[in-house]
Amino acid sequence: MPEYPDIVVYIEALEKRILNRTLERLQITSLFLLRTAEPPIATVEGRKVVELRRLGKRICLRFEDDLWLVFHLMIAGRLHWKTGAAKISKRDVAAFYFDNGTLTLTEAGTQKRASLHLVRGEAGLAELDPGGLELFDSKNKAAFAAALQSSNHTLKRALTNPRLLSGIGNAYSDEILFEAGLSPIKLTQKLATDEVERLYAATLSTLTRWVERLREDAGDSFPEGVTAFREGMAVHGRYKEPCPRCGSKIQRIRYASNETNYCPACQTGGKLLADRALSRILRDDWPKTAEELG
Repeated sequence: MPEYPDIVVYIEALEKRILNRTLERLQITSLFLLRTAEPPIATVEGRKVVELRRLGKRICLRFEDDLWLVFHLMIAGRLHWKTGAAKISKRDVAAFYFDNGTLTLTEAGTQKRASLHLVRGEAGLAELDPGGLELFDSKNKAAFAAALQSSNHTLKRALTNPRLLSGIGNAYSDEILFEAGLSPIKLTQKLATDEVERLYAATLSTLTRWVERLREDAGDSFPEGVTAFREGMAVHGRYKEPCPRCGSKIQRIRYASNETNYCPACQTGGKLLADRALSRILRDDWPKTAEELG
């Protein structure tokens, strides 16, 4: 799922291409994409984009007459820019034809989770806001601590909860926790003051670093190849590869369609965190430390 760094770079690329440009027409081919009926989606046709904004992991386009088109790409949704009036392909679930090019939305796989809303005004936009703390708006360590510790959850769950913190998902939470040297299953209300400070600093630095890196990678081009698994990540998607800090093998916890990646030496004191599926099968034979894996 595109997260804070990806969304920031998407918006910057879109600003260069569609800000103050007119949406001449749009085409939606997926029955699952559009989640609102009022105002009618055709209402934005013929109107200019006057503002772009991020709302959590959503991309928001404000058109004339205070109409907001809101994209949530979810896991498999991706945006693409084509110069001129490109024809829609089988991969596209929607196309937006501007006076200078075409923005298309694709969604891989069979689970159609990406969404598109058209709402009116700040009040309509607010209804889509999950309410998580905007870290770079506040830059307030006390506000971060209050949001994080408002309930007692694991760090992984708290970091990725959009009602607590804005824009962080599965991939960058792994990177943040690695940089902070903290276990993904440590409970938020068990954190010491210095651990909260470490986590706060790691959150800001990790997100900032990846925005800068993705911005540099994209250059003047529209960002393509947006993925949760990027070259240069320390732990996310690097199961059984060596930790860049200590050389230990990166481990993971798998659950549903997600996974948590971590370094046992750097984050859990050498302890392996139980994978729900595999540890249930192996029970007493499940290794307890990284050394037992051989």
